[in-house]
Amino acid sequence: MKHALKTWLLLGVLAGPLPLAAQDADSTSSLKKQAHRRIVFQFDNRYSIIDGKLVGINGLKLAVEWRGRLRAGAGGYLLSNGIPSQEEVPAHYPSGTRSELRFRYVAAYAEYLFIRSNRWELSAPLQLGVGRFFTNFTEPSGAQSKDTKSTVWLIEPSVSSHFRVFPWFGIGVGAGWRETLFVSSNLDETLDGPIFYGRIKLFLGDLYKTARFRRKLFSQQHFRYQE
Repeated sequence: MKHALKTWLLLGVLAGPLPLAAQDADSTSSLKKQAHRRIVFQFDNRYSIIDGKLVGINGLKLAVEWRGRLRAGAGGYLLSNGIPSQEEVPAHYPSGTRSELRFRYVAAYAEYLFIRSNRWELSAPLQLGVGRFFTNFTEPSGAQSKDTKSTVWLIEPSVSSHFRVFPWFGIGVGAGWRETLFVSSNLDETLDGPIFYGRIKLFLGDLYKTARFRRKLFSQQHFRYQE
């Protein structure tokens, strides 16, 4: 666990220069006026390390936000590509059979926004999830089969931030740690690891207002508008 915390803190420092890797679609409107509740939809793509390899994880989240401070919802995640397995292929498969690790899960999450202004947002998301982990075998003939699926419970604490370059466009980074629960020690070592991302954020509500009120697309003056 100490190693996990050290890795998490190190990633938090290094997350700034990571290349942008995903897009968010967020229905944020003016920050000057926040509704008591609103729906937030987000493509939550990130990178992680699984079985010692850097992989991409594609995610989709839907949540409700209260008073611009607390978000709660659920999401689904899966590996963008299979991970070549380091274990030997069972003897009953023909020579040349390829094996890939697969991982997918769903999660409930809560996120508290510590800082929120016209420019900056800093939050702490926490996810609790359950999923399946298995090996997919592809024979030379193209036939595919799977081994027994393992149920995996996990917890993912992280920190996230973004900066608005324009009212409708921002960039963000985040980092955290994935810890598996109630699994065997070998599966725990395979799946535990850091999560991190750099992303582009598109605020559709403000993009609509920019077009509707014919504001200059790249002007900084927009931040001073009162709605």
